[in-house]
Amino acid sequence: MPQRPVRKPARPFFSSGPCAKRPGWTLNALDGALLGRSHRAPEGRARLKEVIDRSHSLLEAPGDWKIGIVPASDTGAVEMILWALAGERPVDVLSFESFSGLWAQDLRDVLKLDALTVHEAPYGALPDLSTVDWSHDVVLTWNGTTSGVCVPGADAIPAQHDGLVICDATSAAFAMDLPWDRLDVVTWSWQKALGGEAAHGMIALSPRAVARLEQASPRPLPKIFRLTNKKGLIDAIFSGDTINTPSMLCVEDALDGLRWADAIGGLKALKIRSRANFEAVARWVAQTDWVEFLAAEPSQRSTTSICLRIVAPWFAEQDIATQQKIVKTLTGLIADEGAGFDLASYRDAPPGLRIWGGATVETDDIEALLPWLDWAYESVRMEYSV
Repeated sequence: MPQRPVRKPARPFFSSGPCAKRPGWTLNALDGALLGRSHRAPEGRARLKEVIDRSHSLLEAPGDWKIGIVPASDTGAVEMILWALAGERPVDVLSFESFSGLWAQDLRDVLKLDALTVHEAPYGALPDLSTVDWSHDVVLTWNGTTSGVCVPGADAIPAQHDGLVICDATSAAFAMDLPWDRLDVVTWSWQKALGGEAAHGMIALSPRAVARLEQASPRPLPKIFRLTNKKGLIDAIFSGDTINTPSMLCVEDALDGLRWADAIGGLKALKIRSRANFEAVARWVAQTDWVEFLAAEPSQRSTTSICLRIVAPWFAEQDIATQQKIVKTLTGLIADEGAGFDLASYRDAPPGLRIWGGATVETDDIEALLPWLDWAYESVRMEYSV
């Protein structure tokens, strides 16, 4: 039996959503929650508007962009804009992991767009961005939460493009640079990079996106998807008047995360913390012979959803079901020790590991986790290899 490590992470929470709470978080952070009050009351609207304003400032979004709170997390935000706009002009969509694949599936099989081009790539890679037609509307996921593959930078998108660029940024916002001057719609959720509670999404619209929404011939939509009415954009959504009833407990938690981020130095500090977490994993991968990054191209490796594949020959010889069982056993050993939770890859991804490296995770905890991965690997290797 391999030697069991001694040191454990102080906060062994590495889930890629909902993600770890910010350092020092306790339930006392929610003491000021506006419970038992209406979100339509002036105080409720003020809290919701504060989430919007703080998000706008922290993300360094342009002043003329509109940001609003919408139902159903990032999924709701993406679906809302696709149902509102898709089909006004041809659409190109990047499909390279679970959620980007879902957007492609919805555009193709549910909305049944005639003028649709799906650019596909397997887990661990991005589609060839040079084949994208930027005169079309383009739907892309900035960071593949389930693959650990991200868009390498602003230059991937032309500065001038005729269509709208619709960006699912849920595991990139608050951790990576987003080129606001090259995007038109950006979505994210509270449950990712700042560790907020689930169920609420955010949508940011450029002036070009607002103009398209107001000029579009909308398809019939349920109330929770409507961003416009006969008068144009529903501006109230972007000042704290939410479409449906939000949880004021979740609102307070979102504010706590945003205030913490401001207190430690804003977006720059968040990116530094996430990069340090990634680099700790990268150093370990470089000296470990049984694991590699799922993302083959270094410039495309995510600093938040750090996805790893097991490359040991004995593991590769197993069928997928057995590989999944091995990963479940490996991560279960670590969880049983209280040394790390939620470390298995996403259910649709290749069997492997996934470590959340966003800014709410401490690098010391990442470093304390890594010997446990080696320990658990050696434990299962002894059982399965011959």
